[in-house]
Amino acid sequence: MTIHRPGLPEDLPPGEELWARWALLAAVEATTKEEERTSGYRTDIWIDEDGLHWDDSGCTWWVMSRTAPGRFVLYGEDESSGAKWHNPPVDMLAGGPDWLPYAELQDRLEGYELGCVYWYEGESWARAPYPDSLADDGLDCGMSRFVDRDQVLGELTDHIDGTVAGPSADTLLADAEAHRLQPQQLLRRLRGVTPDHGPRDLPAVARALGLAGLTVRLGT
Repeated sequence: MTIHRPGLPEDLPPGEELWARWALLAAVEATTKEEERTSGYRTDIWIDEDGLHWDDSGCTWWVMSRTAPGRFVLYGEDESSGAKWHNPPVDMLAGGPDWLPYAELQDRLEGYELGCVYWYEGESWARAPYPDSLADDGLDCGMSRFVDRDQVLGELTDHIDGTVAGPSADTLLADAEAHRLQPQQLLRRLRGVTPDHGPRDLPAVARALGLAGLTVRLGT
């Protein structure tokens, strides 16, 4: 799936699917040790009570929050974004609905930490209008990891034990995207160690899946 530069709302998959892909990858990498860290000291991808996070402790950080059934906000920054340095300034909150986390977003804006904001409601994404002179808002570099389903599937497959019978990685991902994942099916198929040779923390994986809500469709 192509992401334009700057991004377009239609570049993003439906909110529930994007949430599920990101959350599933975050869940299979979850550990109790990382759960005990505060967000400001965590890196890579994770889920907590505030939503989904990705932070490489360098050039990119992102948050996706579910504010209500069928409502999501996606915001963050990649170093490729020129929005915060654009002249005249880009109002990244223009046209935003009243349910956005404005206090958090304004704080990020004031600290020159925000590269773009997208919101999802009524089965479609939206964002503020951009000037024609804005070359990039960072969405491509920031979100392609989760927008590209094949890339998500490849990452998930790296966690699957091919010697254990059960649903394929593609089926597990499809079930997560449809919010009908059976946690035990996933837990049985996970390798005992992570791709970076760390021990698999199945209780932490189960807790992350519970936070993500991938076992039931949103709104039911």
